[in-house]
Amino acid sequence: MTPTKMAEAAREVAESVGLELDVMDRDRMREHGMGAFLGVAQGSEEPPKLIVLTYRGDPDNPQNNLGLVGKGITFDTGGISLKPAANMEAMKGDMAGGASVIAAMRAIGSLQPRINVTGLIAATENMPGGRAQRPGDVVTAMNGKTIEVINTDAEGRLVLADALCYARSLGITRLVDVATLTGAMVVTLGKACTGMMGNSHKLAKDVGVAGERSGERFWELPMLEDYRELIRSDVADMKNTGGRQAGSITAAMLLREFAEDADWVHLDIAGTSTASGNKGHVVKGATEYQPGRWPNWR
Repeated sequence: MTPTKMAEAAREVAESVGLELDVMDRDRMREHGMGAFLGVAQGSEEPPKLIVLTYRGDPDNPQNNLGLVGKGITFDTGGISLKPAANMEAMKGDMAGGASVIAAMRAIGSLQPRINVTGLIAATENMPGGRAQRPGDVVTAMNGKTIEVINTDAEGRLVLADALCYARSLGITRLVDVATLTGAMVVTLGKACTGMMGNSHKLAKDVGVAGERSGERFWELPMLEDYRELIRSDVADMKNTGGRQAGSITAAMLLREFAEDADWVHLDIAGTSTASGNKGHVVKGATEYQPGRWPNWR
C-alpha cells in the first residue's frame, strides 16, 4: 500500500456508496500551511495524500456533524530515528487507522444515517531519505502552532495534527481520531482494549456506548494538565514526544492542541489493530458503561 493506492481504495469506496471524495496533494497541503504533515512526508519519494470522504446525511443541519480522522502511514521506518530491523515488516500496517476510517465511511454510506460525516485520512510514508526531517527541526502546523521534532518516529501525531486542523476548518465540531499511535499503549493495555482519551465527557461516553454495542473495548486514560508539561519545548509551542513517561497520554496531549474547541476523542489502536486473540464482548442494548468494569467519568 502507498498513499496513492490508499487514495484509489477510497475512490472505489466513494463510487460504490455515493460519497464525495477530495484528494489533496503536496502542493495543496503547502498552500494550507500543513508543515507538520509535510515534514513527515518530505523524506519519501511517494507523494503524500490527504484523503477526504464526505457523506451528507443531514444537509439542512450542518451542525449535526462528525469527523473521523485516521492515521495513514503506509510504511513507517521511523525516519532518521530509525526503528530496529526486527519486525519492521509489520510497519506496513501503520495505516490501520486510516483504513478503519475508509471502512467506516463505506458502512456509513451504505446505512445512510441522518448525520453529516467527514472522513479524513492523512496518508504518507515515513522514510529516512536525504531530504527527511531531522531531530531538532521545528515545523509549523496549519493552525500556526509550532512543534519541535525530538524523534522522527513520533510522526503519526504530526500528520494527525494537520488533519485535525483541516477538519476544524471545514466546520466540524465533533472529532474522533483513530491511530496506531504509540507503542506505549501496547505496554499499558496490551491487546485487550483500545486506549481512549479526549476533551469531551459526552463524546467519550457516546464512543464507549458504541463500543459496548459492537464489541470494541475502550479504556479511558487521564488527560491531566500535569502531562502537558512533558511536551513543553524551549524553542516551539510543544515538542513531539515527552519521553518514556505516559507516552500515550503525552501524544494525545499534543493532538488536543489541534482539535482546539471541538469535542474530540482519540483512539489509540496500537495494540488492538493486530490483536489476533482479542475477542469482542458485545453488551446487547447497552446504553452506558457497566458499573465496576469501566473507569469513573470526569
